Amino acid sequence: MEIFKQTNFDFLGKKWPFITLSLVLTAAGLVSLALKGGPKYGIDFNGGALMDVNFIKRPPAEAIRSALHKKISGEIEVQEVANSQEALISTGVRDEKGLQIARSDMISTLNAAFNLNAAGKLDINTAGQSALADGLRDPLASAGVALSDDQLQSLTKQITTYRDTPPRSGLIRNLDELSTVSGVTPQILNVIKQQCFIGSFNIWRVEIVGPKIGADLRQQAINVVLIALGAMLVYIAFRFEWIYGVAAVIAVFHDTIITIGLFSLFNKQIDLTVIAALLTLVGYSMNDTIVTFDRIRENLKLQIRGSFTHIVNLSINQTLSRTILTSGLTFLTAVSLFLFGGQVLNGFSFALVVGIIVGTYSSIFIASPILIFWQNIAERRNRRGTPPALDTRTRTVSKPVKSVKTEKPVKAVK
Repeated sequence: MEIFKQTNFDFLGKKWPFITLSLVLTAAGLVSLALKGGPKYGIDFNGGALMDVNFIKRPPAEAIRSALHKKISGEIEVQEVANSQEALISTGVRDEKGLQIARSDMISTLNAAFNLNAAGKLDINTAGQSALADGLRDPLASAGVALSDDQLQSLTKQITTYRDTPPRSGLIRNLDELSTVSGVTPQILNVIKQQCFIGSFNIWRVEIVGPKIGADLRQQAINVVLIALGAMLVYIAFRFEWIYGVAAVIAVFHDTIITIGLFSLFNKQIDLTVIAALLTLVGYSMNDTIVTFDRIRENLKLQIRGSFTHIVNLSINQTLSRTILTSGLTFLTAVSLFLFGGQVLNGFSFALVVGIIVGTYSSIFIASPILIFWQNIAERRNRRGTPPALDTRTRTVSKPVKSVKTEKPVKAVK
């Protein structure tokens, strides 16, 4: 399928605006990284505790931060999730003992600050199945509701499953909702109302990573990216020529630096999902570059007339439809993830959106000009190494030698 047929856009004639843009983005990213002391790593790489809290009505971030500072020492970051009632709470607790108690301290602090009407009751929004069963066992027996342990476990499982499935997603806003749950009779519902209250938040996700594990993960992530780039350089150098491999790796390295720089400029964290996105982009951008290089090699074999710049420009035009189809569809998918994927996929989708844009134009305006630059250097070297008599700039053409007439062939005798 071709969107454009026989196009003749002068891509390489417009390369300098894109090269300038790349230099500006690269410089801005590197300056930001230098000022901030490197990338902003998530707890996957730094170690610490992260809690994703879903509120019925989210309090201001400053109120959450102030409440946690009273109980937990060290830096605490509260990030509000746009268009939702979520808040991401992270703490940079570094010692192993501190990490073990971080979760319970954060939950108890949030309960004390935002569940003021608890009065010793069980929070229906944060209680697990076992805690809910233990809290209801004796009150149900006192109310004359005879349930075996298996029946009680089944009942509490039904309640927690109902609570954790959309559209509630961990938050019950009215205890009367539980009347629709299988096994919840009016008598059981009265006991639940007496023993439970509606908490103002739900702990949606908790991550705890030790500092040693975080450092190991960070080093492994760096090694994986470098190994991927090195392996691709070797493959392309073997499959094409070494300069093709160098040009492709420089373009991919350019994409990675700009993407990481934009993460620093927008103050976004780099975690394992972002590394997965970067590796995806390395392969994606490399594949896009190889397609263009392969067409350049085919056109060189066909001995198409014109300069090397003309052949490269022609090859880019011939692969334009393929580039638009693959990059365009992938870009739409990445944008959808970025807009609707939620906070967990925000870093991953942001890296994809940025990487697809940068990776697509780097194949055309970064990798291809490198080939032309090297070809021009090679041609200048060849001209300097050519003897003066054969130099096309000073060569004189001698008079043509007249052809010598040959005798007529003797006819054969019959």
